[in-house]
Amino acid sequence: MNMVMPHAPVLAILLPLLGAPICALLRGENFPWAFTTILSALSLALSVELLFLTAEAGRISYEIGGWPPPWGIEYVVDPLSAFVMLVISGISTGVLLYARESILKEVAPKRLGLFFAAYLLALAGMMGIAVTGDAFNIFVFMEIMSLSSYVLIAMGEKNDRRALTAAFQYLIIGTIGATFILIGVGLLYLMTGTLNIADIASKFEAVSDTRPVQAAVGFLVIGIAIKLAMFPFHIWLPNAYSYAPSIVTAFFAGTATKVSVYLLIRFIFTIFGIDFSFEMVNLSEVLLPLGAIAFLSMSVVAIFQNNLKRLLAFSSVAQLGYMTVGIALASETGLTASILHIFNHAVVKTGLFLAVGAMFFTAGSVYLKDLAGIGQRMPLTSLAFVLGGLALIGVPLTPGFISKWYLLEAVLERGDSVGYALAAGMLISSLFAVIYVWRVVEQIYFKPSPEGAAKGEVPLTMLVPVWLFVGAMFYFGIETSLNAGFAEAAAKFLMGGQ
Repeated sequence: MNMVMPHAPVLAILLPLLGAPICALLRGENFPWAFTTILSALSLALSVELLFLTAEAGRISYEIGGWPPPWGIEYVVDPLSAFVMLVISGISTGVLLYARESILKEVAPKRLGLFFAAYLLALAGMMGIAVTGDAFNIFVFMEIMSLSSYVLIAMGEKNDRRALTAAFQYLIIGTIGATFILIGVGLLYLMTGTLNIADIASKFEAVSDTRPVQAAVGFLVIGIAIKLAMFPFHIWLPNAYSYAPSIVTAFFAGTATKVSVYLLIRFIFTIFGIDFSFEMVNLSEVLLPLGAIAFLSMSVVAIFQNNLKRLLAFSSVAQLGYMTVGIALASETGLTASILHIFNHAVVKTGLFLAVGAMFFTAGSVYLKDLAGIGQRMPLTSLAFVLGGLALIGVPLTPGFISKWYLLEAVLERGDSVGYALAAGMLISSLFAVIYVWRVVEQIYFKPSPEGAAKGEVPLTMLVPVWLFVGAMFYFGIETSLNAGFAEAAAKFLMGGQ
């Protein structure tokens, strides 16, 4: 292990990246899944080790090929990137533990090797975005993640062409976002002469008042906003979540948009700097209202959804609004709330989508009318969904409550009418969440089952991972030293406290 650890930053990406072409050659129902799960678990183990190393060292630099930055490509692991790597690899491994039975119902066995190869590429792309210290490599890894995402979404429910439409819509909108990011990176390179993130940051102030740099900031913020499905750029997300295979929806709900939130934080607080971002161009004037509109309007839209996946998808856009507000507050408490919600929402929403996937496995549908009475037919799965719904609302002892408590502290720190309005909006949004969660509860427990509806719980290989996520929800809602502690450390690091 001593020989491995110096190379942990690059191994966490190389394992899934190099494993993908091997996985594409594997055949059978078990080999591709087992191979992918092992590689994801190894990346998780490396991420855990890096998280604790950064807690002591603060920042770990890895020079690719021995070339020192800024001439060579640098991988950088700091408290924030290590935290995000843990979220990505942890969610991935948890979903894969559930995946074996689920994916056979939705993807033809002969395509499993290709499916899991794309899954590994998506994992490698996300991990690469979190760890790279090179601005152009962010774009490269984002394209690896995006291209594999389009493939995974297109492999939706058998004979359901809506998955192809959703993937195509995501491809078009995602390509626009990626193009904006590439233009922004190009303009930064034009003015600073470097692609190394730390080097750009050191030269940024000297060129911050130039037109190309200000244009770069606009391109980057909008491009990342499209990728993270920030309101009003969220149009691609509901269909992508609704028609992708169940494990893909669960994986992306916990990771893909969170990586983009991380990227927004990284550019604003590491490259642009607080003074430029919130005083010179005042991003708060844009991000605060968009975040508030998101968590209010998307919660209302979720109430009227009849497809359970779409309901949770619009809920995710609302939750991304909370993260956006935390960033826009430009305070250590607000940034802590945003980073903490990346972790907490990933655990909660992944658990919820896995529960929905279990319902689909038995009922063959995720429409509320078809899930009527499933609470009696699948009591353990239904209870898991209800407990996840409580976390989504923000009931005490759940991680949703912890995130909202930190964000509430942050908005009230402002001590002005905007802060009080945001606090009221958060309360109203939580009440809307009660309504849409109750709609599901009413349908699954208080409506009669359709005639001839299938009965029985899913296999233990699916049920146990669902309850692992439910257990994690309550663990991290009670014992917050890991999630809140590392989020605070990451926020302090970004705000210049270390």
